[in-house]
Amino acid sequence: MATKRLTLADLRKAGTITSSEIVAAVDAYVHNPAAGPYRFASGHSLDIAAAVAMSEEFARMVARPGPKEKVFRTAVTTAAMSARLSPPHL
Repeated sequence: MATKRLTLADLRKAGTITSSEIVAAVDAYVHNPAAGPYRFASGHSLDIAAAVAMSEEFARMVARPGPKEKVFRTAVTTAAMSARLSPPHL
């Protein structure tokens, strides 16, 4: 039976991934959206660019008028938290 892929929020709640790691992953994406999947210390990986591309909420948030940097970071974090991560390779 296949194991359910957990969301970043699930792994954060379980203590598998720290808040600092999430900030680092978002920073890495903001600095280079084409960098590819981010690998966490636990071995889980997340393609934030794919999560952002699939997020309708991201599109709505960044379409709002006004300053963009904080809204952009919040939208990226929101998309990442609901994304399902690839499990560590054994």
